[in-house]
Amino acid sequence: MCGIIGYIGNKPAMPILIESLKKLEYRGYDSAGITVADDSELQTYKTAGRISNLESVLPEAITGTIGIGHTRWATHGVPSTDNSHPHLSGDVAVVHNGIIENYLQLREQLEADGYKFLSDTDTETIAHLLHSNLYGGVDGNEKTTDLLSALRRTIQQLEGSYAVATVCGSEPDVMVAVRKDSPLVVGLGDGEFYASSDVTAFLNHTKDVVFIDDMELVRITPQRIDYFNMDGNPIKKDITTIEWDIESAEKAGYEHFMLKEIHEQATSIQDTFSGKIFEFGGAVELKELNLTREDIRNIHRLEIVACGTSWNAGLLGKYLFERLAGIHTDVSTSSEFRYGDPVMKNDVLTIAITQSGETADTLAAIRSSKSYGCNSIAITNVVGSTITRETNNVIYTRSGPEIGVAATKTFTAQLIILYLLALHFGRANGHIRADNAKDLLVALKRIPGQIQKILNHQEHIRECAIQFAQSHDYFFIGRHLNYPIALESALKLKEISYIHAEGYAAGELKHGPLALIDVNTPVVAIATKGNTYDKILSNIKEVKARDAMVIAVADEDDTEIEKYVDIVLRVPPTHELLSPILSAVALQLLAYYTALERGCSIDKPRNLAKSVTVE
Repeated sequence: MCGIIGYIGNKPAMPILIESLKKLEYRGYDSAGITVADDSELQTYKTAGRISNLESVLPEAITGTIGIGHTRWATHGVPSTDNSHPHLSGDVAVVHNGIIENYLQLREQLEADGYKFLSDTDTETIAHLLHSNLYGGVDGNEKTTDLLSALRRTIQQLEGSYAVATVCGSEPDVMVAVRKDSPLVVGLGDGEFYASSDVTAFLNHTKDVVFIDDMELVRITPQRIDYFNMDGNPIKKDITTIEWDIESAEKAGYEHFMLKEIHEQATSIQDTFSGKIFEFGGAVELKELNLTREDIRNIHRLEIVACGTSWNAGLLGKYLFERLAGIHTDVSTSSEFRYGDPVMKNDVLTIAITQSGETADTLAAIRSSKSYGCNSIAITNVVGSTITRETNNVIYTRSGPEIGVAATKTFTAQLIILYLLALHFGRANGHIRADNAKDLLVALKRIPGQIQKILNHQEHIRECAIQFAQSHDYFFIGRHLNYPIALESALKLKEISYIHAEGYAAGELKHGPLALIDVNTPVVAIATKGNTYDKILSNIKEVKARDAMVIAVADEDDTEIEKYVDIVLRVPPTHELLSPILSAVALQLLAYYTALERGCSIDKPRNLAKSVTVE
């Protein structure tokens, strides 16, 4: 989603703002702009399109040492220069992430007061409202208050979500920022400060950060930084040191971030379960959880809320919790959960899964769940993200930064956490025996090496991808544990290759999908060994009878599968419950190489953003 950067210090702001905006490109955007305060004059430059377009309109030198920048992903108004941020009102400049829900009413009021709007955005409303509060109206020449107080008054009039950073000509050495429901983090450098929606923007300058919470404001000058609550009272904030560095966000020789991140899964999975597995006793230790054995035994039901890829992970989690812990589990799309009438009591534990920790619908769902008195757990990849403060318990996936828009390593890390949670709950409530848990944990520790084996032999997957790269449709089918992987693999293919793809529970073929199967429709069948193996073979025969080309994901030691399919993508044999992880990696590669052959924008797919921070 949109990206914010603000800088104040002793260096020219313009090159730092541009560099930082480039670090935020992975979030998805359609326009970009900056404002630099040079003494009391604001210099603003913005364009539709890529940051390179913005660079082409910048003068050679802007000497100001304070400024704000933005990458926009359109929500109100088409991508255009006028709709790009920063938005101006007199000598006030504003950048904003989020959605102002009452902007139409505010706009009508401001237009009646004499303010002229140049864009279709909700953000311009903030700029004019802030100017009005700062100067007392459209014709005001003298300030009636300071920038911090004016912003505090402004947000009291706003409804919706926002992270806002602002500068003004009458206070050329001050930057003020605020957040509600959209991420904002401050970086503390050597004689300089940063404000951004993402630490990636400034991580090559400083690792010391302060995460701003909802309804908190920050005032930054070249000499100091102060934090305030909504009443204007000073508050203290803790400094967090980020442990990973900016090199982790570079491609490291890979053609795309997505390919790099697929290859990082052997390490990211190892990091995710490191220190949590004690296989000889069949135990999982999750020190992050504030849940006693008695608490776990009293859980009547689990409610998983998530969106997109995280929802697919949650669906697999349903099977795991019911199989390993004997706890009834429901999985809800976050955007639907918040508008339904869920039957929730305090014996329901809610698990929120969100890669970014900022997914607006999932945050809303967890807040709704809390209103019923439910305990909660967040599974996320981002330390200090909003979800970590909205839930009672947090488990981090330890995947490091994921730059590619299409989730890969964060998906498999989410799966690992779900396996560990299910085992932990199952051991706590006595549903699974120690020896059975031990068998699964021993197999789990082998998964990183088995992933590396798939990566070492990916050329066959690439050849398969090339063969079917010009297909118009794809079907992915799986049964039970492999059904969520069919859904996720179809999602990956459509996200980055723009091929229409559908994931189905294989037993549903006769209920409609078979009508779409023909010789031009490749079907990927996830056919690893397990309880449903014979059933998936029957489904393969169904689609072969309709002349489909069938690609099977199967175990290396399966000598029968080649009799029934056209191509086999091999994965190492493992515990039945763990095979979905290996299948997911193989099919991530299939999606990647398909998109590569089609010449698609793999890391930045059209119309998509990494972090969906608006509803």
